[in-house]
Amino acid sequence: MAIRINFNGHIEETASVSAFDHGFLFGDSVYEVVATHQNVPCFLNEHLNRLRQSASAIALNIPWTDDQFKAEIDRTIREAGNSETYIRIIVTRGEGEIDIDPSSCHKPNILLYVTPLKLFPKEYYRDGVEISLVSIKRNSKDALNPGIKTGNYLNNVLAQIEAIKGGAKDALMLNHEGYLTECTTSNFFMIRDGSLLTPSLDCGILSGITREIILKLADENGILVEEGKWLPEELDRVEEAFLSGSIKKIMPVYRIDNRVIGNGKVGPVTKKLIKLYGSVLENIRATSLQN
Repeated sequence: MAIRINFNGHIEETASVSAFDHGFLFGDSVYEVVATHQNVPCFLNEHLNRLRQSASAIALNIPWTDDQFKAEIDRTIREAGNSETYIRIIVTRGEGEIDIDPSSCHKPNILLYVTPLKLFPKEYYRDGVEISLVSIKRNSKDALNPGIKTGNYLNNVLAQIEAIKGGAKDALMLNHEGYLTECTTSNFFMIRDGSLLTPSLDCGILSGITREIILKLADENGILVEEGKWLPEELDRVEEAFLSGSIKKIMPVYRIDNRVIGNGKVGPVTKKLIKLYGSVLENIRATSLQN
């Protein structure tokens, strides 16, 4: 197993950015995380599209085309030679003056991190995980919009630190109005009376790639979906809960702090969606082989 870093088209085992890079100095960067399935990158077009949306939102020009990204990702994956791959795409503002004014940065840096994909323990999916409702609030949409996937992640880091101190695997955050939002690197879903509930984008969350696929799968398979605003008290009434993300996929939640979700077991709706999502991943591989 190997790690390879593609830095502006040059592949190395290690790489360094300048101490004057605004991504390092100010978190002035955008990124995406892509996982492979049978070493085929999953939903790469969707991730690249969101990367460009994030870059546009912070007035950052990305110098590569999508075809360049795909070619360089493929080349880096081949050189690393891992059975399954974690891909992190980062575009920084580039080097400039030690000043938050980005006008001195004239050349963005592009980094592609390719590492072996670390799988979560099987028991997380069999039994579920515990998460914690933390005191750290999700960034307001009027400040640093969570819908923009930037390298400025300190809010989430602090939330995760609080969750880990309490023995949980992830942190569930509220927004400034007190409504449920999302976890540090995952979207959050609940099931009540057979319906799938998830915080709306208006709550100040990232429009997750996996989240959108789950919503589509639910709609296509007769599962009622509601995107809305829910207070923490709603957690007392739900029968199932799970997290979603590019690396986690669909990960069941059995407890939130002192609240046991449902009967503490992975429920039927969650199991159904895990199976449906697995079929989507298999189709990605099949389509790749046909092409």
